[in-house]
Amino acid sequence: MAMPPKQSHPCRGTGRWQGQNDTRIAPLTHMNHLTVRQLLIDMKPPMDRHWNGDDAFLSALFDALSMSFPVGEQFFMDSLRVGLTHLTQDQQAHWGPQIQGFVGQEATHRRLHDLYNQHLAGLGYSNHWAPRLAKRFGRMDALKDPRHKVAVTAAIEHLTAILAAWLLQHPKVLAQAPQRMRQLWLWHASEEIEHRCTAFDLYLAMQGNDLWRKRWMRVASAYFTLDLLRQTTQHLWRDGQLFKWATWRSAKRWLLADQGLLRFGLSHWRSYFQVGFHPRQVEDTLAHQWLDQNQDQWRAISQP
Repeated sequence: MAMPPKQSHPCRGTGRWQGQNDTRIAPLTHMNHLTVRQLLIDMKPPMDRHWNGDDAFLSALFDALSMSFPVGEQFFMDSLRVGLTHLTQDQQAHWGPQIQGFVGQEATHRRLHDLYNQHLAGLGYSNHWAPRLAKRFGRMDALKDPRHKVAVTAAIEHLTAILAAWLLQHPKVLAQAPQRMRQLWLWHASEEIEHRCTAFDLYLAMQGNDLWRKRWMRVASAYFTLDLLRQTTQHLWRDGQLFKWATWRSAKRWLLADQGLLRFGLSHWRSYFQVGFHPRQVEDTLAHQWLDQNQDQWRAISQP
C-alpha cells in the first residue's frame, strides 16, 4: 500500500530523502517476539586452522565473516536503539520489546564472535575488515537522519539472512566441522532468520522510503562482497593455500555450483528490489526447527 511521503524531510541533495515518487509498504502491526539465548558451547579451547573438514577455503570464508560481526552487530544495535527514539511514544511502546530482543540476540552473537576472533588472532590472522567497516560506519554520522543507518542495517540483515538460509538448507557445508563450530554457526544462522524483519519493520515505522532502502542495499552489497572476498583471500594467502587447486575447487563448489552461495542468494538478493518486498518472504521453517530441536544447546536469557 502506498503511503504519503514524510514532508518533514524533503529532498535537498545527497543524504536527504526524496519527497516524491515514493512508494512504501505499510508498516506491519504485528511483532516477531524474540527470545535472547545463551549458546551452551565452550569457545575457550583453541581451534584448528582449517577447522571445517580441513577445507582451507570454507574455513577461511567463515573466519572472514566472523571478523566482521562484532563491529557490524554493534552498529546494528546502536542504529536501532537510536531509530526507536524517533518514533512516537505509542510506537515506541509497540516496537520496543522487539528492538530489545534484537539487541539482546546481537549482543550474544558479538560476544561469542569476539572469542572466536581471538583464536584467529592467535593463529596469526590479521583482521583488516573490521577497521574498514568501523571507518565507513563512522562516516555515516554525517548523515543526520537516523533512517539511513536503519536502512543500512536492514540491508545487511537481509544479506546475512540469505547466508543463514543457505547454511540451514545445505547441511553439508558444516558436516565435517567440530560440533561447537557447527552449533555456533547454525545457532547464529537461526537467530539471524528469526530477527530478519526487525530492522526492516523499524525502517517502515520511521516512514523510510523505498528509494533509499534500495540505494543502501546496493552500496552495502558491493562493500560486503568485496570485503568478504578480500578478507578470505588474505587468510588463504597467509596459509599458502591461495593458489592451490583444492582451494579453487572448493570455492567453485561452495560459491558457484548449482547449490552454491552466490547462485542460491542471487534471487533472494534481487527480491529486495521488488515492489512489496518484505524479509518475511525468507523461509524460516528450518530456523525454527533447529532452535526447537537443539534446546539442549542453549539457555533462554530473556523471553517475550
